[in-house]
Amino acid sequence: MKGAMESAPAPGLIIAAPSSGSGKTVLTLGLLRYLASSGVQVASAKAGPDYIDPAFHAAATGRACLNLDPWAMGDGSLNRAVAQLGRDAEIIVCEGVMGLFDGATIDSGSTADLSARTGWPVVLVIDSLAQGASAAAVLRGFASHRPDVPVAGVIFNRVAGDKHAGIVTDATRQALPEIPVLGCLPRTQGLSLPDRHLGLVQAVEHPDLEGFIDKAAGLVAQHVDVAALKALARPWEGQAEAEGGPAITPPGQKIAVARDQAFAFCYPLTLDGWRRAGAELSFFSPLENEAPVPNADAVYLPGGYPELHAGRLAGNQGFLDGLRTAAGGGAAIFGECGGYMVLGRGLVDATGTRHAMAGLLPLETSFAERQLHLGYRRAVLGADTAVGTTGEAYRGHEFHYATILDEGPGTPLFDCVDAAGKPLGPAGRIEGRVMGSFIHLIDRETA
Repeated sequence: MKGAMESAPAPGLIIAAPSSGSGKTVLTLGLLRYLASSGVQVASAKAGPDYIDPAFHAAATGRACLNLDPWAMGDGSLNRAVAQLGRDAEIIVCEGVMGLFDGATIDSGSTADLSARTGWPVVLVIDSLAQGASAAAVLRGFASHRPDVPVAGVIFNRVAGDKHAGIVTDATRQALPEIPVLGCLPRTQGLSLPDRHLGLVQAVEHPDLEGFIDKAAGLVAQHVDVAALKALARPWEGQAEAEGGPAITPPGQKIAVARDQAFAFCYPLTLDGWRRAGAELSFFSPLENEAPVPNADAVYLPGGYPELHAGRLAGNQGFLDGLRTAAGGGAAIFGECGGYMVLGRGLVDATGTRHAMAGLLPLETSFAERQLHLGYRRAVLGADTAVGTTGEAYRGHEFHYATILDEGPGTPLFDCVDAAGKPLGPAGRIEGRVMGSFIHLIDRETA
């Protein structure tokens, strides 16, 4: 029965910060690995729309990290995600996004909103590199900004030494004795993550991923009171739902999913929802020139970094011919962002070289002149498709630097507005049962 409780979800807490770049990702990875290696059954989550950080989380714990998005996800999807996270776990550690109060708009979609909806307390990570006692004032401002967002502990990062640690700790104890200082992390070489135009380099591309995470775990073991931090976790305050419909309508019964370094941006909750709805999933690697299985009645090309592998993909005729054969046989083919570009006619890489793609949609894209497209989207279907009917609305996000050179004639897949309701116009294309757009869908909008 929908809404039935499988079991009480594990207690959780949120690692947040005043701003991006404060060190919350490295701290979270170290904490996750330390807990897991200590025998604690720890599950992890990431606030907001993110594909990169969850892959690092999964490497640290050995279990899938789920995204919890307070703007894009309805109560049912959010509750089911928390129920799934808490299954067979002792604690849930959620990493926030951007600054604690930064969201889709000034008053929606932030890490703080997620804390308010879940009841999970916040452990604030403050970069104290250029601060002394002023760090306590920063903490006071964040702790008092919203009464419904409990800041339960603080960790100071990039501390210069014992004297600096004493200053920030004493200032906090004097000003905010009710908020414990859980640790002071020293400046440490070799604990920064490389990045590229869409954020961090993927976990599978890190040259020494295990060594990096172990080093972060060692830092946490030495400088953080993990027992006190763990004791701050609180149970979910909502109704954890074990059942319910998928976040995104399955495009078929037998769905072939592209999965490799070029097509890695896929939410686990999307695939789990399709399985729960009875769909059978298979996986193939376009980079290895693999084609969708012949009996697939749907093909899903998620986002990723196809622009970094465009020449190789253009030469993989087994993959491209497999897509064309599936389309010719009536399979529904659905591409998001990078997958949308590959369904097009051509992709121009950063050097200005054009690579022929599948040619199933009238799309030409280019990275020769980058242009950032970023933000949440409310996307309303413009026609009946394999993922929904005309007028059905989804919530998702867009994050890419590709420039559309030509989107050709045809029927748009969506009509979009941003998180503030500003009209953005049509997005994507539909050709028969082939469809795609630059929007990563997160959840179906419900009344």
